[in-house]
Amino acid sequence: MIKKCLFLLILLLPLFAIATSITDTLPAGSDTMIALRKQRIYLEKNGDSFICNKPKLFNFVTHIPGDAVGYVKQSFRKENLYKVGIIGGSTALLIIFDQQITNGLQSFAKRNGISASEDFDAIVSVKLFGKKTNLGKMPKNVNTAFYNIGQGSSVVLMAAGFYIGGLIKKDNRALQTASQLGESFLALGFGTQLMKYGTGRENPSDASIPGGRWRPFPTLSDFQNKKPKYDAFPSGHLATFVSAVTIISENYPRIRWIKPVGYTIAGLLGLAMINNGVHWAGDFPLGFAMGYGFGKFITKKNHLKLTSGR
Repeated sequence: MIKKCLFLLILLLPLFAIATSITDTLPAGSDTMIALRKQRIYLEKNGDSFICNKPKLFNFVTHIPGDAVGYVKQSFRKENLYKVGIIGGSTALLIIFDQQITNGLQSFAKRNGISASEDFDAIVSVKLFGKKTNLGKMPKNVNTAFYNIGQGSSVVLMAAGFYIGGLIKKDNRALQTASQLGESFLALGFGTQLMKYGTGRENPSDASIPGGRWRPFPTLSDFQNKKPKYDAFPSGHLATFVSAVTIISENYPRIRWIKPVGYTIAGLLGLAMINNGVHWAGDFPLGFAMGYGFGKFITKKNHLKLTSGR
């Protein structure tokens, strides 16, 4: 039941969100700038509003360099340094207890019959470069269901839903959401891979010492062919999913359940990844922060705020 609900949530969320345009969109009023008269105006929770310009087709690629630099600069501004300290402190604390946390969670899951094995049916399988690749997976157990929701295919499906819906309804907000989901998927995928390569932490499943060994900057061949030995830190799964939740919730602020439901699922995704030996708890603070921060940055940049006129 849980597996089917998660799958339906991914498929139907774009349709549900776009449908809210009926209830949280206003026609441009007489006090709106002439240049904006043909733009839909979207309501914020506090009564203020914003508009979204239509993104160009490849903005989700061309905006990555500038947005990545802008996000890093913003993160290390003086007023944000305390947040960096919180992330660093929580990461260090969790790393100290990572092995105990992993052992405890895996023992709990085993006692309660929660399988750690990844078990799924491929929805579509194709051969890419001579290698079988699954385009979409239907999970066969609960742990796989939550783990799979952090896979890139989930974000790609949601982005496709917003893009198709945006084209049909001529809705710039949905098109921007699709573009931002694509951008965050690519940017965070590349960024987390660089950090994994630079830290080289072992996954719990392949740990040679308690808490996993750290081997920064392995050979590219080892990094590519022996992934579990080097790619634990930080969690790209969590970064990608948290960014998607943040982007959708920021673009559809009047759908109030997106944040609590989305971030709760993100927490369960983290537990699933500890259970199946893919990640340590210490891999999560930075992954969460990267996803949340980048999602906030690119949505804020693409909103033109309007006042409520009250």
